[in-house]
Amino acid sequence: MELIDGNRIAAEITAELKAEVAAIPGRKPCIALVRIGDDPASVSYVKRKEKTAAEIGIASRVILPPASIGQKELESLVDRLNADPEVDGILVQSPMPGPLDERAVFQRISPEKDVDGLHPVNLGKIGQEDDTGLVSCTPAGVMELLARSGVSLQGKHVVVVGRSLLVGKPVALLAMRKKPPANGTVTVCHSATADLSAFTRQADVLIAAIGRPEFITGAMVKPGAVVIDVGVNRVPDPARKTGYRLTGDVHFPSVAPIASKISPVPGGVGPMTVAMLMKNTLKAHRLASARR
Repeated sequence: MELIDGNRIAAEITAELKAEVAAIPGRKPCIALVRIGDDPASVSYVKRKEKTAAEIGIASRVILPPASIGQKELESLVDRLNADPEVDGILVQSPMPGPLDERAVFQRISPEKDVDGLHPVNLGKIGQEDDTGLVSCTPAGVMELLARSGVSLQGKHVVVVGRSLLVGKPVALLAMRKKPPANGTVTVCHSATADLSAFTRQADVLIAAIGRPEFITGAMVKPGAVVIDVGVNRVPDPARKTGYRLTGDVHFPSVAPIASKISPVPGGVGPMTVAMLMKNTLKAHRLASARR
């Protein structure tokens, strides 16, 4: 079994982006990171994104509206960032406080600045195999992990467990694209799939993104399969100072001995999501420069 090291691969991408950004004459790429409220996980995620941006040479603006901000005020903030020529990318950190309509906020972001890849235009461009769009960061990270681990999907049966707009649907579309290293035959399963194991045991490449801790067990995996675990779940653990431990959607102890390659949690897909966010920011900067 080979461990797919997302930390190492993300570090490689970060180094590549740093060199590319350093070669840009004039204004460097800039990302606006909007965090509403003080959710501990969101605070941590935004700090990590800010730190990675600084390491690469990408400017970041961290904007901290109060948790009490209204929908219209938040959308006005997004409008101002859309109109700012010095900002190439906009990310509004999820989850947002209760009354805010996340989907409306994501759709308010200009597709050209939607570095999280959640705007309908960018999601549609994945289906059209249009490379001018910005691809959702986690699905893009999954594909990059596979490519840099020497895994081609050509002629392979790819089973995606999960159908979310954030991961399941876009990663299925990416895996079906004709271009290498994709061109796989894709099955999408979800919580309502009857006899789910019958599908997962057929997978040459199994992508778990169902949001259920340790849901995929060894009995559900074909020997020699490549397994990508997208899940990040907090499971109570009194032995830890935090009171919890992080686990994926895959039961690592039973699946790892069966798989040919597997991504761990943490240290697998997570670091790739941040790296691909920065890659999208650089792409948005280049596309904006080309339009001027």
